[in-house]
Amino acid sequence: MATTEKPVLAKYRDRMDKAVTALKEEFGSLRTGRASASLLDQVHVDAYGSSVPINQVGAVSVPEPRMITVNVWDRALVVSVEKAIRNSGLGLNPVVDGQNLRIPIPPLTEERRKELAKIAGKYAEQQRIAVRNIRRDANDDLKKAEKAGVINQDEQKRMEGEVQKMTDESIKRVDEALKTKEQEIMQV
Repeated sequence: MATTEKPVLAKYRDRMDKAVTALKEEFGSLRTGRASASLLDQVHVDAYGSSVPINQVGAVSVPEPRMITVNVWDRALVVSVEKAIRNSGLGLNPVVDGQNLRIPIPPLTEERRKELAKIAGKYAEQQRIAVRNIRRDANDDLKKAEKAGVINQDEQKRMEGEVQKMTDESIKRVDEALKTKEQEIMQV
């Protein structure tokens, strides 16, 4: 790095926003008592010699609160899709009906709910760590810019305060998302 340029805080805000968005996507794959098409987003099917997401071999829909259906487009892939869902670790057992798979969502046991809440907590902690790492990167860049004379010490302190404020907001959003997901999981 030959020249140091003035740090742009919007870049760090975008990275923090992406961490929160990633958390919400991870939460989408966590099973709650309700059916959701995003529940199958992580399921990959062996089709045409490669592993593809389930939504590329069939239409996933939720006709009722405790049922997901997958309308497989190619009859030859029905068995592969069924196998992929059974082996996904989601605890789901699809019922084959021609080219359609009906997947009833069984109610969660209290023990499984607590386990899912712990997993949600781990996901949230990973994203909190990611946000704090982004804060560290921002502060390091600010210190380098101050040493190089691109910004003065007062500006560095002000910008560090802004970075801390962004970090606090992002962690608060992570905590709110976790609280919402835990309530959703624990709801009977």
